[in-house]
Amino acid sequence: MGNLKAGNSDAITREYFDSLLLEMRHIDGKKPDCTLKLYGETFETPIMMAALSHLNSVRDKGMSVMAAGAKMAGAVNWSGMGSKEELEEIAATGARTIKIIKPYEDNAVIFDRIEHAKKCGVMAVGMDIDHAFAGNGDYDNVFGDIMRPKSLEEIKEFIRAAEIPFVIKGVLSEQDAYKALEAGAKGIVVSHHHGIMEYAVPPLRILPAISKVIGGEIPIFVDCGIMSGMDAFKALALGATAVCAGRVIMNPLKENGAEGVRDAVLRMTDELKGVMAKTGCYDLEHMDASVIWHK
Repeated sequence: MGNLKAGNSDAITREYFDSLLLEMRHIDGKKPDCTLKLYGETFETPIMMAALSHLNSVRDKGMSVMAAGAKMAGAVNWSGMGSKEELEEIAATGARTIKIIKPYEDNAVIFDRIEHAKKCGVMAVGMDIDHAFAGNGDYDNVFGDIMRPKSLEEIKEFIRAAEIPFVIKGVLSEQDAYKALEAGAKGIVVSHHHGIMEYAVPPLRILPAISKVIGGEIPIFVDCGIMSGMDAFKALALGATAVCAGRVIMNPLKENGAEGVRDAVLRMTDELKGVMAKTGCYDLEHMDASVIWHK
């Protein structure tokens, strides 16, 4: 993998992305179509917002501005930790949103957040299970809120309460992929939460194994390090249904608001289409892992 700063999972992930090479396939080529069908709805791109939080430091009302940009681009929006009022502002943009809820120690808080998200009309809810523990092995403390790991039975209860698709974020093992299916999840996010643990396996490295476990039963989303249409293509070819873009939209959001977010997504989608056209992968149902070579 080369000479990296010890343990930096983001750097390890970036180097793995860049280690993947592509062959070209031109005969019988077709103009590519990036249409994404998800949970009974249709979107113009498989490049989605990441489940970001606390964007007021980037731009005033940053979360709802990001959502407006996602809607303009025909993309799925995601929302991470935030107040109920913030989620209501996001919903008011009309963006189709997936709300991710932290694994709060008090399950009553989780059930309350699920109910509020449903009232806001989100298309799905979920939980980032990788925020249960802090780096010292104690339960995580996120802005004063104590977290804790959830059992399979607890997750089943959350899924029953949701009544809409429930997504488990932070799946980075075949074991958790099996458990997500057993729980009844309707989607997973393969992610190490941008280096929440050192030496974490790159999402794309474990993605084929997780994809085999899932067997097409539910959507697989990929997070961490998606910076271009090329990155998105590699994830999609290896088994992702769609990808989450986070850091790459921060500057466009800061500088140009919703229009900046829209333009960033459209640019990445055009890059994705360019790679699809040159590899014979003409729509999201016909992505092919065999075009990928490893250095």
